[in-house]
Amino acid sequence: MKSIKVKDYMSDYVLKFSPTDDMYRAIEGLRQRDVSSAPVLDKEGRLVGMLSQWCCLRSLVHGSYFEEVGGQIGDFMQTELITAGPDDDLVDVAEMLVERQWHHGVPVMDGDRLVGMLSCSDILTMVNEFEKGKPPK
Repeated sequence: MKSIKVKDYMSDYVLKFSPTDDMYRAIEGLRQRDVSSAPVLDKEGRLVGMLSQWCCLRSLVHGSYFEEVGGQIGDFMQTELITAGPDDDLVDVAEMLVERQWHHGVPVMDGDRLVGMLSCSDILTMVNEFEKGKPPK
């Protein structure tokens, strides 16, 4: 059986942020794109974190407590990361996400370069297609 690769189901158009971007801009971007998380890249394009809806919620709670709503993404992003490669087996990546209880999107990296994002929805699309008898892409 053909191995199903991450690149077959990942999104190659990726919403991304900088650590210095404003949290309100990030919230707007996540909502407009209807995504739950996005990678954060430094000035050189290196992956330095992930910003999720959960991070945004945490920033709002923090801000209301300290009466300083807003701030920069770098203050609230998650820096512990899980990444995948475009040629990684999709089922192996799904198993890793479940094992680590990862609830965010997964940046897809080709070396040091961000080439896409893989979401839980992308993986469920593969499962749905498999169940309907469609061959892997």
